[in-house]
Amino acid sequence: MQKLALFCFALLGAGAAHAQLPALPEPTGQPVAMSIYLTGYSYWDNTPTATVEISHPVRQRLAGGMGTYSNPVTLAVGHRITAGEDILDFPAGTVFYLPRLRKYAIVEDTCGDGPTPQEGPCRIGYKGLPWLDIYVDGASSSKEITKKCMEKITGIQPVVMNPGPNMSVVVGPLTEGGCFIFPDP
Repeated sequence: MQKLALFCFALLGAGAAHAQLPALPEPTGQPVAMSIYLTGYSYWDNTPTATVEISHPVRQRLAGGMGTYSNPVTLAVGHRITAGEDILDFPAGTVFYLPRLRKYAIVEDTCGDGPTPQEGPCRIGYKGLPWLDIYVDGASSSKEITKKCMEKITGIQPVVMNPGPNMSVVVGPLTEGGCFIFPDP
């Protein structure tokens, strides 16, 4: 019985540690360098599947973007539903620069489905870091090529939140553009 009680206590403790949310910086409008956990989503695994719909359009009506300051790539972020309201981890319209991808990206979509998205990985983060999910496109590529691009970019990466407009960019969709990853800055 004592072993069972210790096992249950360990499970509860592990669950509490797992549910601890990453510390998110307050958007101030000033550039903020930080590390994030990056994953990708595509035309093939968007919700609904095989669409380019986004949940919080600001600059564009559909997922996409060329990665420039004036045409950033769509980013999905964790969110929670409180009293029927969808609350994003970063406000819609927040711009990030991803130096390893040489792309600007903008928060315009949500990562995580279902009635309790706050219990999913995008909301909880990864190893104490915020989780960002960038749209890799793939509409004119195969599912396999698109999936390989998403796997290639997944990992801890540096970003700048609220960057200036003069960062180096590689223009074009991630998958169709070759899915380049550049060395750490």
